Amino acid sequence: MDGAAPQVLVPLREEDGGATCVLAPAGTRDTPPAHTVVRDLAVVSGALVERVRLVNNGPGARTARLALLVDADFADQFELRSDQRVYAKDDARRTVRPEADGLRWTYTRGTWESATTLTASPAPAAVEEAGTTARCLLWDLDLPALGSAEVLLRVEARAHGAAEPAPGTDPTAIAARARADTGARSLPVPPQAPSGLAEACRRGLDDLDRLRVTAHGPAGAELSVPAAGVPWFLTLFGRDSLLTSFFVLPYRPATAAATLRALAALQGTAYDAERGEEPGRIVHEVRHGELAHFRQVPYGRYYGSVDATPLFLALLGAYTETTGDPGPARELERHARAAVDWMHGDGGLDAHGYLVYRPDPDGLVNQNWKDSAGAICFRDGTQAEGPVAVVEAQGYAYDALLRTARLAREHWDDPAYATRLEETATALRARFARDFWLADEDFPALALDGKGRQVDGLASDAGHLLWSGILDEDRARRVGNRLLEPDFFTGWAVRTLAAGQPAHHPLSYHRGSAWPHDNAVIALGLARYGMGEAVRTLTAALAETAAHHGGRLPEVLAGYDRSLHARPVPYPHACSPQAWAAATPLALLTSLRTVEEGTAGTRG
Repeated sequence: MDGAAPQVLVPLREEDGGATCVLAPAGTRDTPPAHTVVRDLAVVSGALVERVRLVNNGPGARTARLALLVDADFADQFELRSDQRVYAKDDARRTVRPEADGLRWTYTRGTWESATTLTASPAPAAVEEAGTTARCLLWDLDLPALGSAEVLLRVEARAHGAAEPAPGTDPTAIAARARADTGARSLPVPPQAPSGLAEACRRGLDDLDRLRVTAHGPAGAELSVPAAGVPWFLTLFGRDSLLTSFFVLPYRPATAAATLRALAALQGTAYDAERGEEPGRIVHEVRHGELAHFRQVPYGRYYGSVDATPLFLALLGAYTETTGDPGPARELERHARAAVDWMHGDGGLDAHGYLVYRPDPDGLVNQNWKDSAGAICFRDGTQAEGPVAVVEAQGYAYDALLRTARLAREHWDDPAYATRLEETATALRARFARDFWLADEDFPALALDGKGRQVDGLASDAGHLLWSGILDEDRARRVGNRLLEPDFFTGWAVRTLAAGQPAHHPLSYHRGSAWPHDNAVIALGLARYGMGEAVRTLTAALAETAAHHGGRLPEVLAGYDRSLHARPVPYPHACSPQAWAAATPLALLTSLRTVEEGTAGTRG
């Protein structure tokens, strides 16, 4: 502004579907700023729309110079991750050219081409070079006395192979439409629910609306499904989308139906070691960026997940039971049977007795939801070596077998297949009770390693066993009570790894942090066994945590005890919003309704 960087009066913050900040040129106590700058931003149809409005603070007309430095680097998302990896892109080329009302940058690399276009109204008075592809746009804006002038900017990012984005509009209009699309919602919140839960549910549904991405079903139909989260995971993830769909199933059943169809369309059909693809296996994640296109990362279509396949089966059964709609179950029967075959074969049930995964040195070493390196560890911090049978996946498999058996009996007219699945589930439950229980801790092991040893890290994964129902009632209640002991429960949420173990660290991604979605699964499990006080404790803590974040639960929290600080401590680099965190308040609501309405013993 007038040759100097402005100062921030109000930092950028999200408001009703857009974002706003207030700036001003530097001034002094005796010489206040001549004008104020209001920036309104919104995203619609692939375009960032920004209005820069200059307000004259004085009684006389004046001219203000606005300069905007712009560039486009076309960095792939994986280049922006915190581990600072560098990828060879020697044949890439960036260029920029002026347009009548702005600039257009293009990026080419072999067969890959993407573009970013900036348009401005009014067009800049001048454009100056500021680097190889950086440019400085200049306007001289006439401000009437106590009046204002504005510049409307629109940035379109067109990925390789994508169509041109639809026209944008004024940020204020976009925000108004967002308010209309996600207005007041009617939710069955019990009157005794903790303060903040209703608002967290509404905020969660709003965030889920904004996290939707397009996918396609087996027949090519276009679907709207939840992406995992912003900024790192804005794409379809198998596990994330399935758990999110479970959490919102009583309130948004269409989300589950769309997720099931989208994942069925991407189900593995062949063997591809680089992708981890195997016939019947449900995809872990789908990426469309440059590095995935050139297979410099394996995640273009990556199958490294031990739990997405049983969760797919469990959700298919849960959707049918909850809605009474047999359509997806009948439509996806072939995919469901292929998923069961994968569990028996490549998933390891027949050969190992459990679902197992083998660490992928070029992809994910751990392939459950705690997929960071070192997350599946012994108490001393040693990483388990594969093939690894992680504890919660066995519960998911047990539940998947039983739910699929019900589908076979009630909708596929195949009682013999149903009986075989039930027998497999019964045998799995018996083996699990024998092999996974840590006698000295009276608690389940985190996993069995490749040598069949119990991985003795005390972890929150055990809470998922209540949700799936693989534990008998006595052990389930002991696990539920243990998770609310001080070494697990911070006062805000349950930690991923109990404090006091050498492997624990409150700022570790999966070895001491606290994840809202993990707590949601635990709450659903506690409700299943009628543990009302535990459900109320966990729900109240997470509702208060959400209130400290404007009603929005982040992806993950630091695992510090509540006694350390009066507010939950954020985790660095957490996604916000994150789909399964956004859906967590809905799962808490279901848990609370289950215990308050006396429907314990059911599985949402």
